[in-house]
Amino acid sequence: MHPSRSPARLRLRAVFTALAATVAMTAAGLAAVVPAVAADSLLSQGRPATASSVEGGGHGAGAAVDGLPGTRWSSAAADPQWLQVDLGAPAAINRVVLVWESAYARAFRIQTSGDGTTWTDTYTTTTGTGGTQTLDMTGTGRYIRMYGTTRATGYGYSLWEMQIYGSGGATTTPRPKPTFTDEVTHHEFQANCSWTANRPDDPIVYPGLPGASHMHTFVGNRTTNASSTASSLLAGGTSCTNPHDRSAYWFPSFYKGDQLIQPTGHQVIYYKSGILEYWRVQPFPQGLRFIVGSPAATLEEFRDSPGAVEGFECGDISRSWDIPRSCAPGTQVNVRYQAPSCWDGVRLDSADHKSHISYPTGGYCPASHPVAVPMLEFKIAFPADGDLSQARLSSGRGYTWHYDFFNAWDDPAILDALVTHCINGGLQCNPRGYDLYKPHRGAALTEDFQLPRP
Repeated sequence: MHPSRSPARLRLRAVFTALAATVAMTAAGLAAVVPAVAADSLLSQGRPATASSVEGGGHGAGAAVDGLPGTRWSSAAADPQWLQVDLGAPAAINRVVLVWESAYARAFRIQTSGDGTTWTDTYTTTTGTGGTQTLDMTGTGRYIRMYGTTRATGYGYSLWEMQIYGSGGATTTPRPKPTFTDEVTHHEFQANCSWTANRPDDPIVYPGLPGASHMHTFVGNRTTNASSTASSLLAGGTSCTNPHDRSAYWFPSFYKGDQLIQPTGHQVIYYKSGILEYWRVQPFPQGLRFIVGSPAATLEEFRDSPGAVEGFECGDISRSWDIPRSCAPGTQVNVRYQAPSCWDGVRLDSADHKSHISYPTGGYCPASHPVAVPMLEFKIAFPADGDLSQARLSSGRGYTWHYDFFNAWDDPAILDALVTHCINGGLQCNPRGYDLYKPHRGAALTEDFQLPRP
């Protein structure tokens, strides 16, 4: 795909690139340092990408940097349009490869920036040819973008891949795609946790204020109350099948008239991939906490939320955006709702307890929230049937459904093993990381939920 280069030419370019980077950064007074010798490494794959527009949900910006030949970014049919990649740290750029779909750019620029606001042209053309274009250049910056000004067709701009080569950038390497050959239908494991308490507490929204909240039903950590902290949760016991999961999970209590309906048995909390590149999901950082949904939501907001999966269901009723008014005898009310799965990589909480996490866009994490973490999906079962016309949540109607999560796995290596084996590995696992349908893949943990010995 790329033209050959002699070792002498590469060394010469490396010297000039390093000198240019040093001069530019010294003049700008930047503290960041680009390595003295510029290598020819692929810097862009798996990095956060954004775009001026996207044509349809399946053609997000991240598709142009995922390394997969069958996915692409596609823009709206208008000029100008851009695709931007965040390399995570300053980098010296010596080559950009654009693999165009048939909708390519006749005129475009390759631009670099240190802050994502002020841009410098490093390559400009008005005679783009489409196909695979390998562009040699010298530039520095954390952000690199293709800025298209004239389309060659009546469609938008469309790139199968945008590959940025050079040195520097983020020091962390995205998790590689696994090499197994099994068909991937799932990428998840379960945290099965039973009821522990009903309390009008919320240690995220009303920390240190017992009784300040509407009634919540708690599963998981046995000590969760208004005063819970990351440290107190780690010291507490758990109702989860996996004894290392000391996390706290809670949601509004369910009532049938004035009768509080208790969830019975283990409640299923899935840890899944919320992004297309499931192998890039990383474990939650210790102490991360957030809220999903809103007690003030309208039916339309609940229904149209990117987190709504099944809503409420019972018997033959499914995808109901409020509690069904009646359920067949012997059935129960289930509710399912997905959480955001992209973290900003910095904050463990935020003022609204939501802004530090985000839903993916088109299957990829946005540049503002570049770290893919497990997507939680609560599946809670309330043993209620018959006439449910008076059923409600402690927060109101069914569409006020929401839940809270406070991460506290007592051994991060255990969580990492489950994420790596089950989510990154494309499996459908139980709480110890075993896929009943693919027994040949083994388990993440031993029968007593410990890491296997080397």
